[in-house]
Amino acid sequence: MKNKGLWITLGIVAIVVVWVVSAYNGLVSKSENVDNAWANVETVYQRRSDLIPNLVNTVKGYASHEAETLESVTAARSKATSITIDPSTATPEQMEAWMAAQDEVGRALGRLIAISESYPDLKASQNFRDLQVQLEGTENRISNERRKYNEAVKEYNVKIRRFPTNLIASMFGFERKAMFEASEGAEVAPVVEF
Repeated sequence: MKNKGLWITLGIVAIVVVWVVSAYNGLVSKSENVDNAWANVETVYQRRSDLIPNLVNTVKGYASHEAETLESVTAARSKATSITIDPSTATPEQMEAWMAAQDEVGRALGRLIAISESYPDLKASQNFRDLQVQLEGTENRISNERRKYNEAVKEYNVKIRRFPTNLIASMFGFERKAMFEASEGAEVAPVVEF
């Protein structure tokens, strides 16, 4: 009879250990998915950042006296590339600062693209059109990758909050991750004036 109780106890312990290992590994997988999604977000933002010098130089050739706009694009790009975030430890405030810098780049690029309306030769330039198409494609990729990142963060955050996995998450220090949120005033289209 004692042997039977020992086997039952060992069986229960084995089941608990297997569950803990499985839950922990599931949390690690979800966390890695978030990190991977973040890397994809950074990749498309880097692509946009890499296109900016070519776009600025193309515009310079046609509209060199638009120096203020060109400088604002360059300054916004510089500021945005100087901010780095570790998604595993990013706070909502850090994410907000990073997004504000990226939004500033977007606004500066909007002003730069609007310049083309004033310069028919620039608008007709194949280089400018190619860069504009690449930039539009990149903006679409940014939106898509941000959406995928938010989905990965949601899955992870739900997993660490659900019982009984939340017990494992708290034991091993898995914490909520910050999502992308729309910037304040994002619902209003930017106004470009010269």
